[in-house]
Amino acid sequence: MKIAVVGTGYVGLVVGGCLAETGNDVICVDKDAAKVRMLRKGRIPIFEPGLAELVRKNAEEDRLSFTTQLGRAVRASQIVFIAVGTPQGEDGSADLQHVLAVARDVGKVMDGYRVIVNKSTVPVGTAEKVRAIIGRETTHPFSVVSNPEFLKQGAAVEDFMKPDRVVIGAEDPRAAELMVALYQPFTRTGAPVMVMDCASAELAKYAANALLATRISFMNEIANVCELFGADVDRVRQAVGSDRRIGPSFLFPGVGYGGSCFPKDVKALMRFSADKKYDFKVLKAVESVNELQKRLLVKKMEAHFGSLKGRTIAIWGLAFKPKTDDMREAPAIPIVKTLLEKGAKVQVYDPEAHKVAQGIFGSKVTYAKESYDALKGADALAIVTEWQKFREPDFARMRKLMKSPVIFDGRNIYQPQQMKAHGFTYHSIGR
Repeated sequence: MKIAVVGTGYVGLVVGGCLAETGNDVICVDKDAAKVRMLRKGRIPIFEPGLAELVRKNAEEDRLSFTTQLGRAVRASQIVFIAVGTPQGEDGSADLQHVLAVARDVGKVMDGYRVIVNKSTVPVGTAEKVRAIIGRETTHPFSVVSNPEFLKQGAAVEDFMKPDRVVIGAEDPRAAELMVALYQPFTRTGAPVMVMDCASAELAKYAANALLATRISFMNEIANVCELFGADVDRVRQAVGSDRRIGPSFLFPGVGYGGSCFPKDVKALMRFSADKKYDFKVLKAVESVNELQKRLLVKKMEAHFGSLKGRTIAIWGLAFKPKTDDMREAPAIPIVKTLLEKGAKVQVYDPEAHKVAQGIFGSKVTYAKESYDALKGADALAIVTEWQKFREPDFARMRKLMKSPVIFDGRNIYQPQQMKAHGFTYHSIGR
């Protein structure tokens, strides 16, 4: 099929690369000329495992191209994906200005029937708005489809190529048939393709992310209760997760969730529910717990040291999760900022997020080139992101580098007995 993808951010590049991989001709559109030039040279502006190789391969084989010319891309395509950002507004709502602007421009350049697909995460009712805007700009027939993405950062390519499910919101049978055919190569192993109305498809994405965020906040509260009673949250998690009605996923306690999806989608769901006079009390609690959890490690440090003024704290992990350089809403941000406010010196290391961190912290922290460099002279180490390389370090070397052998593990990647044997004072979550 002939596909246009408007937006070359995280979602747009994954969609474009994966659809090209199955033989479609894909044109990715972005108004940023410098970004398009960079992509044409095979340089990817984000870190996502496997994405750079996928994009370069399909570009070299002439199935994937990049342009600033929306009209050329739309006229050359059957299906047009809108994959631009929906940033969070001041009131927590999703800002649709970019989505609606693209819809308007697509309507102006259409020369025949097109399927317009909302791939961006958008509130319920957006498909209707897009349909109305395009309808004012063209006399040509068209269909609007809601096709939410369910991509985990760090595993986005695999998630697209091997989805748990494909959700298609479409009132027009012709558009639904085209979309089902487009996704057929990705669902041959039995993943369901769910065709439904646009409103249900739009809400499905928010419901999924809000439920996962709820599980995280719930387990963080259970972890806090475990500490009060001397229980072990790992044992509790295993017992709870073995229940087939619950399952083991997203039951790991820590220092809170972050990223571009969970915080934004929880707020947006509360906001558009409030627009209908519905008070989403559960999600208010989820959000409140998450904000408190992000500051838990600093509280543990103060309980251990007293004042943090003059202390040197090493931080391992800045990205909101492993296998990404994304620091949007990352727990590391309030942790580092609070430490600085309390007079501590902070030495940080992350395998991928250093450039992003420099844009946030500037010269206020020390950036280590390697994980062990961050430990030199440190009074304590705080583990904030569970990168794989942190799981089996040289503990003897760590002790020699640190001023005092104290670890605050915000991701429970070590076992308390193991750390005691290595001579560390060890603080974790819920154990």
